[in-house]
Amino acid sequence: MAQQTIDDHDALPELEAAGWLHHSESFAETSFWAVARRLPAIVREALALAWQANRFDTIAAIAFNVVAGVATTFGLLATSTVLTELFAAGPTPDRISAAVPALIVAAVAVSVRGGLTIAAGWAQARMAPQINYAVELRLFGATTAVGLAAFDDSGFAEEMDRAKDRGIIEAASIVNSSVDLLTGLVRVAATAAAIAVIEPILLPCLIVAAIPSAVTAVRMARREYLAMLAFIGRRRRMWLLGSIMANRHTAAEVRSYQMRDFLLGQYERIMRGQTAAEMRLVRAQTGTRTVGAAVGGLASLALYGVLGWMLVDGAIPLAAAATALLALQAAQMGLNTAIYATNRLYEDALYYGDFRAFVDRAWAQAPEPSGEPASDFDEIRLDRASLRYPDTDTPAVDEVSLTVRKGQVIALVGENGSGKSSLAKLLAGLYQPTGGTIFWNGVDVRRLDPASRAAQVAVITQDWWKFPFTAHQNIAVGRGDRETGPTVVDAATAASAHEMIEELPKGYATLLNRQFKDGHDLSGGQWQRLVAARGFYRDAALLICDEPSSALDARAEHAMFQQLRRRPDRTVVLITHRLANVRHADQIYVLHHGRIVQHGSHAELVAAGGLYQELFHLQASGYVG
Repeated sequence: MAQQTIDDHDALPELEAAGWLHHSESFAETSFWAVARRLPAIVREALALAWQANRFDTIAAIAFNVVAGVATTFGLLATSTVLTELFAAGPTPDRISAAVPALIVAAVAVSVRGGLTIAAGWAQARMAPQINYAVELRLFGATTAVGLAAFDDSGFAEEMDRAKDRGIIEAASIVNSSVDLLTGLVRVAATAAAIAVIEPILLPCLIVAAIPSAVTAVRMARREYLAMLAFIGRRRRMWLLGSIMANRHTAAEVRSYQMRDFLLGQYERIMRGQTAAEMRLVRAQTGTRTVGAAVGGLASLALYGVLGWMLVDGAIPLAAAATALLALQAAQMGLNTAIYATNRLYEDALYYGDFRAFVDRAWAQAPEPSGEPASDFDEIRLDRASLRYPDTDTPAVDEVSLTVRKGQVIALVGENGSGKSSLAKLLAGLYQPTGGTIFWNGVDVRRLDPASRAAQVAVITQDWWKFPFTAHQNIAVGRGDRETGPTVVDAATAASAHEMIEELPKGYATLLNRQFKDGHDLSGGQWQRLVAARGFYRDAALLICDEPSSALDARAEHAMFQQLRRRPDRTVVLITHRLANVRHADQIYVLHHGRIVQHGSHAELVAAGGLYQELFHLQASGYVG
């Protein structure tokens, strides 16, 4: 009964088409000629991408294909000469002798074309990894530069998924498709040149026969792209559910709460909708393909009928007709290659367009690497600073004013959701205030260079990520470019992590991830000590500690807070629910609903009464007999 209640009341908006998809319906109606008009711009962009990756391979792939096309023309013309000589009157030995020179030319042309095709394929294959290398760096360069606020936007997250899932893949694909399109067009041009010499009237017939296939390919590309847009929400939800059901880190909780039936039910529910949608897509595409194949077959039949009529009427010699038939078949293959490449190229360009749009949007939201350098500070002052997250009605930080001075230990306390972590993120520069001003040594932080300001800050967060690096790298990543200052061992010792690391199978060289060979994992408290060591290794002027001891035992917690008070030149902003740890703070700020409702020393706040006194006495009562 409980399971049924969960399923009935847990809305899944991912099962419905998003409103922003409605304008995309016009893609399904895009005409072939509209696609053809866009192709030159797409090809230019693809070639520019290839040129940036490797100029030599780009030139080689194009040049080899063009020369191979020229060899095709010579081969067909030589074949026509061979057949003419063989079908001529006279003794057979004389006819064979006359055909030998042309036969040699045809054989050489075929060999040259084959060799050049292999060489072009080699150059084309070399471009793919180089393009992937360039675009992946471009994507992750943008995702790591963008401000933290962007990740609070669900639209940004969906665009990022599309860019990662298909955009990167299609970058190399549009180059391959462009080269394939060029290959097909060169082959068509080569055979068209041969047909023009043999019988020019067959050229328009060839073009008419190719139109149905082209229209069918374009319409199918539109449907597939629209389907991808409609499916992205479901697939994200399915991926998330799948990662919960097949994940070592979630396995214990899934079993202890007996979540198996619920998770499978959710997954099955989404899968039913996804499967039905994909079946509708297959049905629509099959209908489109059937109509296109029928019309294309009739057009090809008419083409061969014209050739047969000309042969019977005597308008074309038998040798020329045989060569024309070979040329028409080669041209048809070239057209099929070009049409398939056009279909794939246009579709790939849509996905790559998503990638480009996302990267441009990400860089537009990235902080500008300019402004005054931020050096060590004497004072950080917040003047009525506010922070409101996207799609929220109330601010997380509401007109807060406070001053943090060098060497102080500042504590932020309050109940869950009071705005402590959000205020700490403003101090760290992870978010820009949506209202009010923050001053760094009297300078508005908006005028400071974001990178130099970030270099003065270290954050020990309560939501740490278990990076799949060695223990040494997990600490050193806190300041990977530094050459002087405390060593990794110094930082680990300060965080009471040195002895724990030394006991690992390979000490500081131990890989901390069980999903890899010889990997090892740590307990929650051990990870928290490692994260604290990373913060100490950063050796920043401002150290922000957000619940730094939530997973530590009493001895390790005591050692950590002793370490936090040891550096008089370092400013510490401490967030914790354990109020005994903030008794020695220089200033304690009590937050409630995003506002500061009390501030002062521990003794002053206990004496004043109010929220701090209430929370402190509630905790203290647990230690009183």
